[in-house]
Amino acid sequence: MTAQAQRTVLTYGTFDLFHPGHVQLLKRARELGTRLVVGLSTDEFNALKGKTSVMNFEDRKAVLESCRYVDEVFAEEDWDQKAADAIRLGADLFVMGDDWAGKFDFMAEHCRVVYLARTPDVSSTEIKRRMRTDTGAALHA
Repeated sequence: MTAQAQRTVLTYGTFDLFHPGHVQLLKRARELGTRLVVGLSTDEFNALKGKTSVMNFEDRKAVLESCRYVDEVFAEEDWDQKAADAIRLGADLFVMGDDWAGKFDFMAEHCRVVYLARTPDVSSTEIKRRMRTDTGAALHA
């Protein structure tokens, strides 16, 4: 494949409790290019965002690196690194779930921006909620 034919797709996320919604997002993102690079939120960055992951950064990174759609994973440490990452990686597309629609339009200065529809009825937040509910029910049984 020539360098001209290669298209780098860039996305970001926490990817906690890796689930079918993550797989679908990564698959669809990868189908838009020849290389998918993922910025993975560090535990410290998640704390700044008010998020807590069940899995730590290294474990989440290992899972992402094992996904056949992902070519490279790097640490996302703050909100402001995205433009520099796009330039550094030569990104042709910036892809996020449509729950972020409009929030990253500024990236159009560096590459094409695409918001993909989320997989219905599946999210890490929902899985965590169900786990808490199921655990609570089991404790009271």
